[in-house]
Amino acid sequence: MDALPATETQEKRRAALLSVGSALLLVSLKTFLVVRTGSLGVLSEALHSGLDLVAAIITFLSLRVSDRPADERHPYGHGKFENFSAFVETGLLLLTALYIIYEAFDRLFFHSVHIQPSLAAIVVLLGALAIDITRARKLSQVAEKYSSEALEADALHFSTDVWSTLVVISGIGLVWAGEKWNMPWLAYADALAGLAVAGVILWVGSRLGKRTLDALLDAVPEGLQEEIAAAVRKMDGVLSVERVRLRRAGNRYFVDATVSVPRTASLEQVHAWSDAIEKRVGEIVPSDTVVHAEPRAPQGEPFFDSIRAVAQRMGLSIHDLSAQQNKGQLFVELHLEVDPHLSLKEAHGQSTELEDAIRQLRHEPTEVNIHIEPLGTDISLTEESVGDLRDLGRAIEAFLHQLSAEYYELLNAHNVRVRQVDHHILASCHCAMRSQLPITQIHDVTAALEDRVKERFPQVYRVTIHPEPPEA
Repeated sequence: MDALPATETQEKRRAALLSVGSALLLVSLKTFLVVRTGSLGVLSEALHSGLDLVAAIITFLSLRVSDRPADERHPYGHGKFENFSAFVETGLLLLTALYIIYEAFDRLFFHSVHIQPSLAAIVVLLGALAIDITRARKLSQVAEKYSSEALEADALHFSTDVWSTLVVISGIGLVWAGEKWNMPWLAYADALAGLAVAGVILWVGSRLGKRTLDALLDAVPEGLQEEIAAAVRKMDGVLSVERVRLRRAGNRYFVDATVSVPRTASLEQVHAWSDAIEKRVGEIVPSDTVVHAEPRAPQGEPFFDSIRAVAQRMGLSIHDLSAQQNKGQLFVELHLEVDPHLSLKEAHGQSTELEDAIRQLRHEPTEVNIHIEPLGTDISLTEESVGDLRDLGRAIEAFLHQLSAEYYELLNAHNVRVRQVDHHILASCHCAMRSQLPITQIHDVTAALEDRVKERFPQVYRVTIHPEPPEA
């Protein structure tokens, strides 16, 4: 997995470092208030902010590790450090909540603690509230931008501070009102405020804990697997989606998708389709995607495609494939290219194996006739000692021009080349033909012209004509 962009890493670390500074300032302010007021609500807030400071430091350190690129020991990267740090922060949250609950019940039922509320305490808490709101908003923005679970956990810490600080301010205000208007039962408001803070911490901690535990256990977010499968199913070349698996590490997902593709597709086509699938999945979630393609016969696959697929599976090259139906029997013809170093027995064995495989494709009687020819593997050298063949080339060109009177499709012949290779004279040329005609008709005319040239010039072993439209 590639390293994260420098701007992303810097922005995430900057947000985490500012979070550490903010938490340190809040701890200092609330510790001062605990000494001045003795309020359990403020103490719970100071403990909560102390936890935020520890969590912010853990977040900062985890980001320094999680943003490292993959290495030999961590082939999936270091993103799990973010999930683990968020899980540790959740544990600290729950421990703090339990302590606050213990202290609140102790003050409610066993030990009375004198609270000294003051306007200064409320003003300081309002200042802390402003810091909490600012930092929670900034952390949430960066966490959402880069899908950072560690920063999201840090943002949740500060957002719980917002609500808990409001509760503590209310508690101190009620205690103050109780002293001013001689309502001693309002002294319990501080302990109740502490319980309310603990409740907020437990609620947020349980949510965060479930999410981080799911990430550590590779649980799939609800609906994400179906969303990816549906998107892949619509991609070009995909017959079906057989399986989608994903796991999360930090802010990235690792996705494995198994898809069915037409078995007659080339390796280049399948590779292009896989690249497109990987790109599409990356648009849904930040991901490292691996696509496994399974060759399958599409529903209603044409008979000729089935034959090509069978030959391809056997590692054989075929061309000039044709089939005719006659009196309830199917007759298939094709050319098979084999290794030129094979003996006739070996080549015929490959041909027989292919014939048997083709017969199994149809339920009706099928006769297969295969023309065996050597596969081109070597580049032959032209023999230079045969004299000048230019006269033969000019004669072939003139003859083809004459044939244009017989063949409506033929317009002209040009670029005639004649050469001698391995004691055989080979001829090739380009013929301009009417561009609006179907290729089947052009193919038939090309084959007839090649036969006419070989008939007129028997010394020519093979003729190859390239048809092209006149505008080409």
